[in-house]
Amino acid sequence: MKKNLLSILLILVLAISMIGWMAACDDDDEATSPESASFPVIPGKGRLKVATTTSLYDTGLWGYLEPMFEKKYGVELDIINVGSGIALKYGENGDVDVLTVHDKAAEEKFIADGFGTERTLFAYNHFVIVGPASDPAGIKGMSPEDAFTKLFNDASAEFISRSDSSGTHSKEKAIWKAAGFDYATQVQKAGKWYVEAGQGMGPTLIMANEKQGYTLSDIGTYLAFKGKTDLVPVVDQGSILLNIYSVIPTTKTKKTEMVRNMVTFLTSPEVQKIIGDYGVADYGQQLFTPCAGQPEPTS
Repeated sequence: MKKNLLSILLILVLAISMIGWMAACDDDDEATSPESASFPVIPGKGRLKVATTTSLYDTGLWGYLEPMFEKKYGVELDIINVGSGIALKYGENGDVDVLTVHDKAAEEKFIADGFGTERTLFAYNHFVIVGPASDPAGIKGMSPEDAFTKLFNDASAEFISRSDSSGTHSKEKAIWKAAGFDYATQVQKAGKWYVEAGQGMGPTLIMANEKQGYTLSDIGTYLAFKGKTDLVPVVDQGSILLNIYSVIPTTKTKKTEMVRNMVTFLTSPEVQKIIGDYGVADYGQQLFTPCAGQPEPTS
């Protein structure tokens, strides 16, 4: 009788151990699946992959918000810091769960093509053309379109382009088009004064400073890097300079609940206030203006 009871107890212990082992295997499978192979693997908690434009990262905003989200929802965030064009490509491929980007035309196409569910605005700021304080091209105070026209015609001062399919690069091409230039056949072949950096906003600002040239930057990243360069804003007026950030869930994500949490988090009154206050103490002005739930800004 005792032998039978011991046998039953041993079987129960083995069964409980097998259940625990199988659960652990499931967690490991999630952390090391092929789709996440190109990104850092964080074991343990669930993970959410966020592809973000470089400006939200280079300003330090994501570094500030990331631990808040992780603590609130008990999840590890993988923040992939790339230009908006590459971020959208990651979304198309199903490599990430959610995007925070700033390229309206590309975002709307992304959703129309079935890769994203909706575009929710959460902040905006403006682009500026920055350059040396001496303003060698003489473009200070011009409209963005006139400034680009003068840079092209004079060809005397270097312009440093992101050239990385980012939202900033898309905005630059939009300004060239508005100024009457074909980007591929004229601007990119204009000569040595047009420099293609192929880097994020922060490194591009550093390069522009080293070359004492001009570049287009969102105001947030410019202010965050102001102490590292001698560049100053020379053109900062014009509706074409508007820069709107949105959060977009990808349709291929399997973590829909946590993605909804991300949208709720970024648009919540608490985080909207944090976004509006972010950087004011250090730079004397807002890096981003919160706009969740408001009509889309037009200027």
